[in-house]
Amino acid sequence: MRNAPVLTPPRRLTGRADVYCATAGAVLVAAAFLYPRILSEPARGRLYAGAAPIFGNWLPHIGWGTAPAIGVAALVISYGPTLAHRLPWRRALALTWLTAIAWAFALAMVDGWQRGFAGRLTTRDEYLHEVGGVHDIAAMLRGFSARILDFQPNSWTTHVSGHPPGALLSFVLLDRIGLGGGAWAATLCLLVGTSAVVAIPVAIRALGSANLDHGAGVARHGAATGDQPKWFRRFAGSSGAAPEFTDIAEQRARAALPFLALAPAAIWIAVSADALFAGVTAWAVALLAIATRGQRHWVATGLAAGLLFGFGIFLSYGLVLMAVPAAFVLAARTFRPAIPALIGVLLVVAAFKAAGFWWLDGYHLVVQRYYQGIASERPYSYWVWANLGGTVCALGLAPVAALARVARGIAPNMPGPASAADSAAQLAPAAVAPAHPDAGSAFDGEAAVSDRESVVALSAPHDGGRMNLSGPAARYPALLNAVRSWRGAVDPAALVAAAGLTALLLADLSGLSKAETERIWLPFTVWVIAGAGLLPARWGRVWLGVQAVGALVLVHFILTNW
Repeated sequence: MRNAPVLTPPRRLTGRADVYCATAGAVLVAAAFLYPRILSEPARGRLYAGAAPIFGNWLPHIGWGTAPAIGVAALVISYGPTLAHRLPWRRALALTWLTAIAWAFALAMVDGWQRGFAGRLTTRDEYLHEVGGVHDIAAMLRGFSARILDFQPNSWTTHVSGHPPGALLSFVLLDRIGLGGGAWAATLCLLVGTSAVVAIPVAIRALGSANLDHGAGVARHGAATGDQPKWFRRFAGSSGAAPEFTDIAEQRARAALPFLALAPAAIWIAVSADALFAGVTAWAVALLAIATRGQRHWVATGLAAGLLFGFGIFLSYGLVLMAVPAAFVLAARTFRPAIPALIGVLLVVAAFKAAGFWWLDGYHLVVQRYYQGIASERPYSYWVWANLGGTVCALGLAPVAALARVARGIAPNMPGPASAADSAAQLAPAAVAPAHPDAGSAFDGEAAVSDRESVVALSAPHDGGRMNLSGPAARYPALLNAVRSWRGAVDPAALVAAAGLTALLLADLSGLSKAETERIWLPFTVWVIAGAGLLPARWGRVWLGVQAVGALVLVHFILTNW
C-alpha cells in the first residue's frame, strides 16, 4: 500500500521579517506626510487635505477622552491577550465588543462631545443634513438618481450624492422611530461599526471548523494567571486548568481579539457612516463563512449573508468589492452557499429597483459627480500611494508587520506530486497534525501553535494499489489535489486578512478613492487587522503598545474631519 504523501512545514519566519514589514509601513507613512511639505503652496492646496494623507488639520489638543483612552489602552495591553485565551468564547467576544466601543468613544471624546461625536454627522455635507427634507421615502427613492449630479437647485449634499440611497434611508428610518439627531446617528455607527470586531473572529473560527480535524490541532495556551489580581483570576476563571482549543482557527481568532479591540481605525469608526457600512458587510462575510460549514440551516444562513451583501452595495457603491472577501471564503471551503447568497443579493437589488432606484444608473451618475468636485484636482500620482499611507495609519503597524506571515499563511509551501498516481492518492480530505509549538501566533503563554506550520497528511481509499476515479477527478487529479491541499493548509486568519488587502488595493488602483481612505476603506481595513493575530505571542503586548501609541498620537495631533 502506497504511503500517503506528507507535506513538510515551511521554514519559520523570524521576528526580523515582522520588523522589516513594519519599518516599510512606517517609511510609507512618513513619506506620505512629508511629501506635501516640499510641494509648492498651489500644489499642496490641490491635495485638499490639510494633514495629508489624513483628511483633517494639524491641531495638537487634548480632551476629556484622553485619560479614558489611555486607560483602555493600558488595560488591553496588560490583560487583553490573556483574557482573549482564557475566557469562554462568547464572553471573550462580548468583552472585545465592549472594549472596542469604549476605545472608539474615548478617542472621539478627545475632540469633545459636539465636535468629536454628536455633531460630526450633522454638517452640511453629511447625511443628516438631508434627513429633515425626506417627507416621503418612496418619492425619495424614485427621484434619488435625478438629484445626484451637482450644480442643480436640489442636488444632494456631498455624502448623500456619493452613495446609493441605502445610507440616507438608514438615517431616515432612525429618525422615524424617534432617534433623530447627530448623537443617535453617531451611536448607530459606533455600535454597528464596532460589531465588526465580533464578526471577524466569528468568520475566522467558522472557516476553521469547516475543514479542520478538531482532534489534530489541539494546543494549550498556557497563560499563567497565578500572579494576576484576584478580580482577574475570578473573571478569567483561572481556578482550573487552562482550557484547550481544538481548532487552530479558534486560536487564531482569539489571538486577533486584542488587536481588533485596540485598532487605530476606531478613530473613524465612532463618527463615520462608513463604520456602519463596515459592520453590515463584516456580518455578511461572517454569515457566509458559517454557511460554508454545511450544518443545519446553512441555506438560510447563506441567504441572510446575501441580503446583507445586497444591502451593503446600496450603502456604498465601492462595496461591490466585498465580493473579494466573499470569493476568498468560498474558494477556501465550498461554493455551495454562493447560490443562496446570490439569491439574497438579487432580492435586495429587485426591491430597490421596484422602489424606483436602479443601482447602475446611480453608479454612472456618481462617477460624473465625483469628477465635478475636488476629485478632478486631487493628483492621482500622489494619492495612489499616499492612500496606502493613510490606511496604514488606520491599520496600525502591527497588521503591517504581519504581512509576511499573511503571505505565507495564504500560500503555504505545498510541493506538487511526483506523478499522476501520487496525485490520485492525495484526493481524500486533509487531516491537520499537531504543529510544533512556536511563537508564531499571538498566544499568551509558553506554548503556542505555529503559523500553520503543521504536517498535513493526505490519504485516500485504496483499492489494489490503484484509485478508482472517474469524471473530472480522473482527468484533473493534479488540479484537484492542489485545491484540496490548499484548502487543508490555508490559515483562516491569513485568508481574511489577504482578502481585505486585495479589496483595498483594487479600490486604490481604481482612482475613485483619492484621499479620505482612512474612512472610506473601513469595510476592508477591519479584515486586514485580523492578520495581527499571526504575530508571535512573546511580542504581542509590544505590538499592542505600538497600536495604542499610534492611535493616540494621531487623535491628539490631527483634528480629523470624520
